[in-house]
Amino acid sequence: MITRGDIIWLGVSAGVIGSLVGGMLLGIGMSMIIEGQPHGWLLLLPGAPVAAIPGWLLARKLANQL
Repeated sequence: MITRGDIIWLGVSAGVIGSLVGGMLLGIGMSMIIEGQPHGWLLLLPGAPVAAIPGWLLARKLANQL
């Protein structure tokens, strides 16, 4: 049985991991764009969707426990 603590832990860990991953991609991509390297867009544009992937994986792991 999934407890309330498991759901809270899922939210906290997904938020922290997502912020770190997305922030790194956005930060590195933006600095590359500012320096004039157009390849920075390859990091900048998928930053938000890629940040959601760790939370999705953690939620699938929790759902499999049912």
